[in-house]
Amino acid sequence: MFAAGFAACFHGALSLVARQAALDAAAIFVEATVAFGRGPGDGGYLLRVDLVVKWPGIDAEIAAPLLRKADSLCPYARMVWQGTPTTITLAS
Repeated sequence: MFAAGFAACFHGALSLVARQAALDAAAIFVEATVAFGRGPGDGGYLLRVDLVVKWPGIDAEIAAPLLRKADSLCPYARMVWQGTPTTITLAS
């Protein structure tokens, strides 16, 4: 459920910034993988989030600042800044 919510939230944020940049957001697809693991320091439980963004036809140099802006707008991303390792990758 968390992965689905995170993917939907990030998709919405990225679609917004894409439209603000006058880009077509219709082809954007976001896939989230969430894993539970143990922290290396104390052995406590932690989450790890990996987002893969598929956006056919977009150049990586154009997408990069939009991905960063979406990361700063998405409430799920903002929530996990407090210690949840997260990667965001543009699929090629």
